[in-house]
Amino acid sequence: MQEKLYDILAKILEISREEINDNISPENTPTWDSFNAVMMVAELEKSSGTKFDMADVMAVKNVGDIKKVLDKYKVKYEC
Repeated sequence: MQEKLYDILAKILEISREEINDNISPENTPTWDSFNAVMMVAELEKSSGTKFDMADVMAVKNVGDIKKVLDKYKVKYEC
C-alpha cells in the first residue's frame, strides 16, 4: 500500500517520494493546502474504488492518519 500511496502523495504535493513519511502534514508541507487535500481524497477514492466518510477525511492531520483511514476501509494498494 505504501508505495502507491506515496506515488499519489508525491504527485499531488509535488515533492519526492523520499520526503514522505508519517509526519508530513499541512504544517510542514507548503503544497499541502486545502485544494491539494481535496485532490488527495479524490485520487485515493478513485484509485481504491472507496468512498470515505467525511468525518474520517476531516480527522486526517498527517500521512500517518491517511494510512489509518486506508486501513479502516481495508484499502490495499499493490506496488
